[in-house]
Amino acid sequence: MNKEITTTIDDNEYSLILQQAVAVIHSVRTTIARQINNTVNSAYWNIGKLLFDKHLEGGYGSGVVKRLSVDLKAEFPDMGLSPRNLWYMKRYYELYYQADIKVQQSVALLPWGHNTLLIDKELPLEQVLFYSQEAIQKGWKKELLLNAIKMNTYAIRQQQLKSNNFDVALPESQVDYANEVFRSSYNLGFLGITEPVKELELEKRLVVKIKSFLLELGRGFSFIGNQYRLEYNNKEYFVDMLFFHRGLRALVAVELKIGAFQAEYVGKMNLYLSLLDRLEKGADENPSIGIILCADKNHLDVEIALQDVNKPIGVAEYQLLLPKDELQALILQEINSKDPIN
Repeated sequence: MNKEITTTIDDNEYSLILQQAVAVIHSVRTTIARQINNTVNSAYWNIGKLLFDKHLEGGYGSGVVKRLSVDLKAEFPDMGLSPRNLWYMKRYYELYYQADIKVQQSVALLPWGHNTLLIDKELPLEQVLFYSQEAIQKGWKKELLLNAIKMNTYAIRQQQLKSNNFDVALPESQVDYANEVFRSSYNLGFLGITEPVKELELEKRLVVKIKSFLLELGRGFSFIGNQYRLEYNNKEYFVDMLFFHRGLRALVAVELKIGAFQAEYVGKMNLYLSLLDRLEKGADENPSIGIILCADKNHLDVEIALQDVNKPIGVAEYQLLLPKDELQALILQEINSKDPIN
């Protein structure tokens, strides 16, 4: 006779199982969506190349494209082969066939509507790369991509000084990539915080909305845990939040501070990174990286605090409210999405 095996788990353990299951499903959906986009865009790229190679322009070319649209739609009615879209395909190929491979790979993963928006905006290639990578990493819909362009997010990001010591504390091959991965500012407006909170409360809210926080951090991060316990020499230490970044192949420790940056935060983070490298880092992994996330920072204060530190540490600010322009755009979008009252 088979005995019935019963197990019990507490709410926290179940919550972790649920979060992991949801993350798996979202990951698969994202992968499938990217594969679909890549396949569709590959077809559009090749049609665009055909039109480009035939030197089709306005006038005589317009008649050819219209006729081509009619015949193609008869054969493939669900592929969006209108004359306007065919011209977009030509422009798509024309803009990117000589571009850097990073640009080509990034736009290939975007939904077609995102690509037509970028084409209409006539952005320099470095901005196309920036916005396409941001849209991919954060799952932006077309409206959010438009808002980011309107807010000139690229220029704002370029103006932000890098507050880290990556150039001296990381292998040379990793420095540029680490500077792409980590930013000087993060928007935590998704937490909905409207009054002062303690650090532990901020941490709890981030854990509850870990999916939103991972999207804000960017692509490649996996959440390991909060208040992550490290034991050494009969003493216990707790890292606020611990992540792993697949691209960097490194553990990432995040310390949350509700006030302005203080120099002593660096010493504490330096200790945590030493313990992580000694106790947790795999043999094939790179040195652990620390991010001090605080409400405010002064670049010169950070620079002097990191001057003689050999562990890779960055300092970033966070915002608890959405920027005014972005908030207004989202409110307007929400109003416009409502069904009209009959």
